[in-house]
Amino acid sequence: MGGAVSAGEDNDELIDNLKEAQYIRTELVEQAFRAIDRADYYLEEFKDNAYKDLAWKHGNIHLSAPCIYSEVMEALDLQPGLSFLNLGSGTGYLSSMVGLILGPFGVNHGVELHSDVIEYAKQKLDFFIKTSDSFDKFEFCEPSFVTGNCLEISPDCTQYDRVYCGAGVQKEHEDYMKNLLKVGGILVMPLEEKLTKITRTGPSAWETKKILAVSFAPLIQPNHADSGKSRLVHLPPVAVRSLQDLARIAIRGTIKKIIHQEAMSKAGNGLKNPPRFKRRRVRRRRMETIVFLDKEVFASRISNPSDDNNNSEDIEEERPEEEETKPSELKPDPPVNFLREKVLSLPLPDPLKYYLLYYREK
Repeated sequence: MGGAVSAGEDNDELIDNLKEAQYIRTELVEQAFRAIDRADYYLEEFKDNAYKDLAWKHGNIHLSAPCIYSEVMEALDLQPGLSFLNLGSGTGYLSSMVGLILGPFGVNHGVELHSDVIEYAKQKLDFFIKTSDSFDKFEFCEPSFVTGNCLEISPDCTQYDRVYCGAGVQKEHEDYMKNLLKVGGILVMPLEEKLTKITRTGPSAWETKKILAVSFAPLIQPNHADSGKSRLVHLPPVAVRSLQDLARIAIRGTIKKIIHQEAMSKAGNGLKNPPRFKRRRVRRRRMETIVFLDKEVFASRISNPSDDNNNSEDIEEERPEEEETKPSELKPDPPVNFLREKVLSLPLPDPLKYYLLYYREK
């Protein structure tokens, strides 16, 4: 059992390794991965394994390997304001990362078969909103989860810009999945042991691209033995933002702009010269990206021309000279949440301050 990338000591190191192996390739995806600590979605007794590039399953709770999630996020080509449907939404880890990119005017829905997993996902979502400082760096599209079998979605449901399925899709269900997409939309799913990206280019036109060789547990077929009738899954309606929500979004956006302008002003008056850089030679080895994931998920990178260009090449890396003069035992100060500080300093009643901070804990 092994991972596509080496284990990290923390979430940031895991992301560094995924970038090094070219699983994370865009800035938006990197920001989303860094904003949400993967360990927060593990049960306490299993957190030692959170930063390994491996899948994790405990009862009905399941997380795919980080390399799988990063390939999915890259393939979805997410943008602010899009609608997203997560079939087999599980812990909500992927849905929350997607929500950071979609922003306040996107749509973020998930369907999960197990009600206990839905409750777990809601707890983790609440914990992220209330306690994570990285939350204030984004405007969030909060996920909404419903319980049911994703093969029984009501035929009158709205179509989505982006769809992901987190279980193996049988060939006979391919058209069903495609019909969930708007024209121009992207569907990512495991199909015939390949993580597959399907783009709807017209009412009856599709482009298909194979991304990774994978082995997912198959979708669970609907069971109508009890009633003999289908239990249709009704997705949440696309709600219009309340005036109160719009005001909060606008106020937070204005405060962020003020903070940015103040930071730029201070930087413009900088009395300290930026650190000089020296070059350090680093030898990188080509990585064979093969994954065996607990008999559940196998992944291997399909040929990528860029991999061949990185084999045993010497790379010059720039580092500030100042780094060598600092004692290794000193750790950087934790980042300051300037938005929270600014909101709490405003001459407003406390309930309004906490509303602007999404009633977050101190």
